[in-house]
Amino acid sequence: MSDLIQLEKRDHIAIITINNPPANTWTLESLSALTETVEALNADDNIFALVVTGQGEKFFSAGADLKSFADGDAGKANIMAQAFGKAFDTLTRFRGVSIAAINGYAMGGGLECALSCDLRIAEEQAQMALPEASVGVLPCAGGTQNLPWLVGEGWAKRMILCGERITAERALAIGLVEEVVPTGTALDKALELAAMACKQSPSSTARCKSLVMSARDGRSHADGWRMERELFIELFSTEDQREGVNAFLEKRAPQWKNR
Repeated sequence: MSDLIQLEKRDHIAIITINNPPANTWTLESLSALTETVEALNADDNIFALVVTGQGEKFFSAGADLKSFADGDAGKANIMAQAFGKAFDTLTRFRGVSIAAINGYAMGGGLECALSCDLRIAEEQAQMALPEASVGVLPCAGGTQNLPWLVGEGWAKRMILCGERITAERALAIGLVEEVVPTGTALDKALELAAMACKQSPSSTARCKSLVMSARDGRSHADGWRMERELFIELFSTEDQREGVNAFLEKRAPQWKNR
């Protein structure tokens, strides 16, 4: 692991902090560390939810360090693009609930990181943008794919093609974030949501997340309903299903095993 990615665990919640001041930019080292960290969390049955935030009070993440692309080397660019793609795809596929606590500027690869999470909480001073085209490149880690799904084609084009930077309030209005909170409180709110997620069966949550995400693949309603029934029955092979039902009947809190 790398000091550029800090990991803390609180009960069933993992907290990842992007730690590359002053702007928490992404490097090959930090992208690799993010991939390894999330993969390790996926293998930890005790972790049900994940919160991602940025170190400091100004930046969630400003994205890639443009010095990486200054020499125009296509080979180096390919290595960085692959690292970005792998890291954020791994984050997207985290089996539990992932929440971005956007505590400041989320630009380029920083916003793409937040887009890879299930939910986004932004502080009132936060600003978001995908400005890659203004420096002759493009979002290569899910930005052109994830943003339109959340905000629609029109706003995605305004942000990507026109380089429009938006405020937290605008992000809330267009559906890019789920909530705007006062400065300094995004992590607390994200942890509150994570705690709510941890009350759910992690076995159920993982399958629900898979079903919701599968809607992006253009499957028919009939196919989606078929998948729902199949995964519903699959849950009856888990310990969590039996625990959940019996805990309800016995009027006690369930003790989830994530299996």
